[in-house]
Amino acid sequence: MTSPTPRLGVAMIGHSFMGAAHSQAWHTAPRFFDLPLDPVTAVLCGRDEGRTTAAAARLGWAATETSWERTLERDDVDLVDVCTPGDTHAEIAIAALRAGKHVLCEKPLANSVAEAEAMVAAADEAAEHGVRAMVGFTYRRVPAVALARRLVEQGRIGEVRHVRAQYLQDWLVDPEAPLSWRLQKDRAGSGALGDIGAHIVDLTQYITGDRVQEVSARLETFVKERPLATEQSGLSATASTERGAVTVDDAAVFIARFGGGALGVFEATRFATGRKNAIRIEVNGSRGSLAFDFEDMNVLEYYDATEPAETAGFRRILATEAEHPYVAAWWPPGHGLGYEHGFTHQVVDLVHAVATGTDPAPGFRDGLQVQRVLDAVETSSDTRTWQEIHP
Repeated sequence: MTSPTPRLGVAMIGHSFMGAAHSQAWHTAPRFFDLPLDPVTAVLCGRDEGRTTAAAARLGWAATETSWERTLERDDVDLVDVCTPGDTHAEIAIAALRAGKHVLCEKPLANSVAEAEAMVAAADEAAEHGVRAMVGFTYRRVPAVALARRLVEQGRIGEVRHVRAQYLQDWLVDPEAPLSWRLQKDRAGSGALGDIGAHIVDLTQYITGDRVQEVSARLETFVKERPLATEQSGLSATASTERGAVTVDDAAVFIARFGGGALGVFEATRFATGRKNAIRIEVNGSRGSLAFDFEDMNVLEYYDATEPAETAGFRRILATEAEHPYVAAWWPPGHGLGYEHGFTHQVVDLVHAVATGTDPAPGFRDGLQVQRVLDAVETSSDTRTWQEIHP
């Protein structure tokens, strides 16, 4: 008789948009993947008891707490999943690591470089005692994106020369859309830059295996004032009659130089009318190119410049074969995956790292590096100067 799979008790702090996505992932991962630990959704923590209780029943959590401090004291919690606004990431994550709990923290890692540095220091200290920390850049785990990284690592596109990255949304186009926490710098840290721009910084660095080293940027806030929000749920909110100032950027554009010499062009905006969640990455190399768009997320386009001109062209790869990253656990070829699957793959990778005592990727140090890029972009926009990203 085989022994039961060891338990991994999970507590999640926060239960809105990201909380729902993470909850599904914790439930789904052990049902499709052979995991070395059994994730148990033990505790859901939120500030409002009634809303937290309702969320726990809907999302499948066994118990609730209204204090994250009490949550960290529980013996049935081995890992803490931080799904709160950015202004609380550092405090909760550092306390959890010091309490001996593994941590998964949503992106961006923090609201400032100083906070991110403190989180890295706590993660490094905790790692000495076998405690692991991961930051949640889930788009890395889209099979087509992971395939793009594999092809770059194999040298299939040669030396990387150009990187183009866009993250385009339109949910703030209406100037009367309510002033949610994502539009308040003290809570969110930044606007489109940190909320979605962080993703494309991480994605391009992940795919290329190189890091942004220098940036020149411009940030813009198109709508300076909005109705205050009363109730908020995910990206939606109800407007009140009062108004407040928008204190973050609506859009960010910047050019970059990577350490290996490649040039990059980045754009992050929540004002791209008609674009819902378009994450567009193109990488041009000396021997080929790769292109990806999340609004067609199961497809990777690949151009092999070594082929004869007569037949050369971009090849449409449907990344749903068992040979593609993560796909073997799911459906037959051609049966596409969706937004939620990246979160499931994140759980799979984290659980394996915890079980094997290895550092998960991306770790807090990766999150810090992205935070330094975001900080350099803001400084560049403020000062109209090129900014270097120092390790």
